[in-house]
Amino acid sequence: MFANYLIGLREGLEASLVVCILVAYLVKTDNRSKLPPIWLGVGIAVALSLGVGAALQFGSTQLTFEAQEILGGSLSILAVALVTWMIFWMRRTARHLKAELHGKLDQALAIGTGALVATAFLAVGREGLETALFVWSAVQATDDGARPLTGAVLGLLTAVALGWLFYRGVLRINLAKFFTWTGALLVVVAAGVLAYGIHDLQEADILPGLDNRLFDISATIPPDSWYGTLLKGIFNFQPNPSVLQALFWALYLTPVLLLFLRPARVEPAATAASPKP
Repeated sequence: MFANYLIGLREGLEASLVVCILVAYLVKTDNRSKLPPIWLGVGIAVALSLGVGAALQFGSTQLTFEAQEILGGSLSILAVALVTWMIFWMRRTARHLKAELHGKLDQALAIGTGALVATAFLAVGREGLETALFVWSAVQATDDGARPLTGAVLGLLTAVALGWLFYRGVLRINLAKFFTWTGALLVVVAAGVLAYGIHDLQEADILPGLDNRLFDISATIPPDSWYGTLLKGIFNFQPNPSVLQALFWALYLTPVLLLFLRPARVEPAATAASPKP
């Protein structure tokens, strides 16, 4: 549940900040009449994300066991790739996001209403689709739809509340540190989702080594115990992983976490102009 709360909070806050920037810019430039197309684009993005999540959940139940495992494993790996790209993209572009959105909004205003709808839809839709895919992968990994969905919804509601407080100027936090810490936690969560995706592909006989266990501590940490359930819900922990699962987990987690946490390059200061003679 915590892992899905985190993904809902992280993705939802990014989307909320984008909407806040768009709305604040239109209000500031005296374009309040252009707000309805923005909200229409946001609504379409939310509806599409919910539709994709529902299609994945209900569509996959009509497949055979092998097909379900192939779909679950493939989409889990895709979700890990998207989330990894997202956290590095935000790390690189966060400081320029406001100026970039303002530029796109100016272009959309010049084109017309349809462009405004598309701008809001594309800005929010990316986060929504990533959230739907990642939460669906987590639901498949835990075999429990209620708690992952509850965690994601609570995270999204928290993000919406924080976005409103940011817009009103009531709340100020260090967003750079917030996205750094949540990004690092998401890397750990994504490593568990990747390992579970490998497990699905092994069960579908796409990858070998399902019965080649690295260790088995099921007696120490029973999967149905409260702490076993907690570890599985947060980190997709498995007490008896295969060697291939553990290998992919380590090969993903170690380099990605080191690259993400390394200090960002400091841009060289502009050279001062030499005084005229």
